[in-house]
Amino acid sequence: MLSSVLFDLDGTLIDTADDFMAIVSAMRSEAGLAAVDNALIRNRVSDGSAGMLAAAYSLEADDPRMAELRNEFLQRYEKDLAVHACVYPGIVELLEWLEAEHIPWGVVTNKLSRFSAPLLDAVGLGSRCHSLVCPDHVTQGKPHPESLLKACSEMGTDPQHCVFIGDHQRDIQAGQAAGMATVAALYGYIPPEADPSHWKATHSIQSPVELRPWLEARRNQEIFDV
Repeated sequence: MLSSVLFDLDGTLIDTADDFMAIVSAMRSEAGLAAVDNALIRNRVSDGSAGMLAAAYSLEADDPRMAELRNEFLQRYEKDLAVHACVYPGIVELLEWLEAEHIPWGVVTNKLSRFSAPLLDAVGLGSRCHSLVCPDHVTQGKPHPESLLKACSEMGTDPQHCVFIGDHQRDIQAGQAAGMATVAALYGYIPPEADPSHWKATHSIQSPVELRPWLEARRNQEIFDV
């Protein structure tokens, strides 16, 4: 009864951290500032540009300098959003299996569509994705379930028979609120202070290659235990 599969984007479907780290490094270097530990940036990818910049510049989110830094960061990213980005190992094979089984898949992200759609195209997945839902497509982003339910509606599938995979607690919360089975992608951008065991996801994986066997085992169940 597996009807569809939805993925978060950054840290779940695509590894984008190297592009973010390169942009922050260039910004700091051009401003005459010392380099920062790349781990600071990687650990905050799921917090968006504001979170990464706050970590890189030791600023609070409401610091008046943040707006200018974020504008520069996003301008640079829009220009070079897939220099280093790559699909996680095992994802291409998983998507090929889903497509062979006629199970539609989509992406639900809190990344704006002006970045998400070109990124998917750049890694060769744009034309294969049955639904891409971004925060500018809905009134409320994750952890609200609206974007996940919209994706299922676009794919013509039942949310109760959909699985949502993500690397942040809000992904799991959104999937639970939408009545879906959820998978915590532990290989993603999870900060050191986070404890995914508290997220209460249906399942957790250390690598995308672990996902297909789990999906196959659940495919013929009448309902998911969410």
